[in-house]
Amino acid sequence: MMRPMKLGNGMAAPWREVPKFEWTDFKSWLLTCSEEPQRRIAAFFAIPEGARFRLVAVAADPATRGFELGSAEVDGHYPALSGEIVALQKFERLIAERDGVVPDGHPYLQPVRRLRGDENGGDFLAMGGAAVHDVAVGPVHAGVIEPGHFRFECVGETVHSLEISLGYQHRGIESMLSGGPDGKTLPLMETADGSSSIAAATVCSRLIEALAGLEVSPGAVTLRAVALELERIANHVGDLGALAGDVAFLPTASFCGRIRGEYLNLTAELCGNRFGRGFVIPGGTRFGLDRAGANRILERMRRVKRDLDAALKLFFDSPTVLDRLENTGRVSRETALHLGAVGPAARASGVARDARCDFGWGEYAPYAECGCVTEEAGDVLARARVRLREVDFSHRFLEAVLSGSEWLPVIAVPRDRRIAPAADSIAVSAVEGWRGEHVHVALTGGDGRFRAYRIIDPSLRNWEMLAMAMRGEEISNFPICNKSFNLSYCGHDL
Repeated sequence: MMRPMKLGNGMAAPWREVPKFEWTDFKSWLLTCSEEPQRRIAAFFAIPEGARFRLVAVAADPATRGFELGSAEVDGHYPALSGEIVALQKFERLIAERDGVVPDGHPYLQPVRRLRGDENGGDFLAMGGAAVHDVAVGPVHAGVIEPGHFRFECVGETVHSLEISLGYQHRGIESMLSGGPDGKTLPLMETADGSSSIAAATVCSRLIEALAGLEVSPGAVTLRAVALELERIANHVGDLGALAGDVAFLPTASFCGRIRGEYLNLTAELCGNRFGRGFVIPGGTRFGLDRAGANRILERMRRVKRDLDAALKLFFDSPTVLDRLENTGRVSRETALHLGAVGPAARASGVARDARCDFGWGEYAPYAECGCVTEEAGDVLARARVRLREVDFSHRFLEAVLSGSEWLPVIAVPRDRRIAPAADSIAVSAVEGWRGEHVHVALTGGDGRFRAYRIIDPSLRNWEMLAMAMRGEEISNFPICNKSFNLSYCGHDL
């Protein structure tokens, strides 16, 4: 049997070296990739080649701290894989929607994006019985929440199924990336999901660096990790504060709302933008950092950390809070593995998946012991505790890094640096953002420009986790279950 191609994280290889399997061998390899807890299919997409298509799979392989790549040629149809590999169901739906390649026998071939004219909901699942009633929420929500439709099938107050329909504002970001990299590439990345700007810019920059053979200084690599951990803390703090608000625990909700802003301001200290936009670029960072700047960040971070510890201790020591969160919205480890879950949502169900550990600790290794934070209960409390423990790790990492001096100062990369990606090549990169792993795959044509670019946002993998968490729950638990995942609408719809 032909072997898949091995590729390290943030590395490139000639496209011609990606093997073409016979269908039975391709399926057998994919089944093998989905049977081991630490392995998973990180990306699955179609590439047009003449009158046919190549189905390309990128499998995470933590044993080698990299990826395996394989492909198979198909016509306009192929036997669906989702019946045996549940984690592929949304990838197959995306391929059918984007490329018109139909997975015959797919168990649920619904659109991933709601298109105009689909709003009547006639294709939603429906239960029978006189006691059954539907509860429809959205797609238009209060405030500034993006559009998304939630259809609950209930008997009394108990939810028997939740169907989630997203994609009402499809922006076509992947299509706009074709022909790059160019001046709009990184701005598109940073706004694909604005709360993960640093993670998206980092994973994209590493792809471009791999394709163009750009070297990045160790100091710049470390500085990117600093920005990434500040982004993680700010968002975890915001989530914990919002969860406190949903259970009416106002002291922590109020404090975290203010404290989140303090961490965003620390990111602004690095680059002048609270969300880190314009900071990470191919070859390094657009702004440097010296000893004085590191000391300013350290001093402010230590002061804010004292307030944060007090606010979170109130929250996690409150019996009324624990009573509301514990045993609510449980998702088993088995379910998380079947769905291909990633990030804090997976780790709260006992699935140890973290791109920082799985693909090489790299810039973290000198400063922190590699340890994947997991909880076993899989409930709302477990998802909150994962965030709490990750915030603690991020602070310890930042304290160790910014107190050191061997990597300082970091010099900014010139803005006019020439970038010439290799022709007819493929590159894969993964970075652990605050919601989970961001996986990007780029394929260049004969001119070295992007022929195809695929973005796998962690929310694409995890929305079904929310649906499973609501099974058997009272519908009144939906707000705190939803908040405990806090998934992205826009990151799902690219």
